Amino acid sequence: MRTFTPKAGEITRDWVVIDATDIVLGRLATHAAAILRGKHKAIFAPHVDTGDFVIVVNADKVALTGAKLEQKKAYRHSGYPGGLRATTYAELLEKHPTRAVEKAIRGMLPKNSLGRDQLKKLKVYAGPEHPHAAQQPKPYTFDQVAQ
Repeated sequence: MRTFTPKAGEITRDWVVIDATDIVLGRLATHAAAILRGKHKAIFAPHVDTGDFVIVVNADKVALTGAKLEQKKAYRHSGYPGGLRATTYAELLEKHPTRAVEKAIRGMLPKNSLGRDQLKKLKVYAGPEHPHAAQQPKPYTFDQVAQ
């Protein structure tokens, strides 16, 4: 039996909206990454981008468990020698809440051109509003209880 490869014309992309209010950051990132990759579809192939668009709203209300808010650090590098910068997640969620969610989801996608294409389908907003109403996104529900 030959390996199934979905054609570009066979792929239908839906829009999903996720409300991040009181959802644990890691749990949110795993679900969003699976939807972006298309792992929930029967036509999933690891070498083809079959995923859907994901809209994350209320990114500023995402939860972190334990003492991660004060202890966990987010790193970035300027590209210059000695240019490593670290900020706590409390600081990051206060100043740039969308970056915290994007960073978590980016870490769960492939580190190649396919992953970069999948990340372009992610839209993150700090508040409850988003400009994608014309795409008629469907709400996504989690099985876990709120924190």
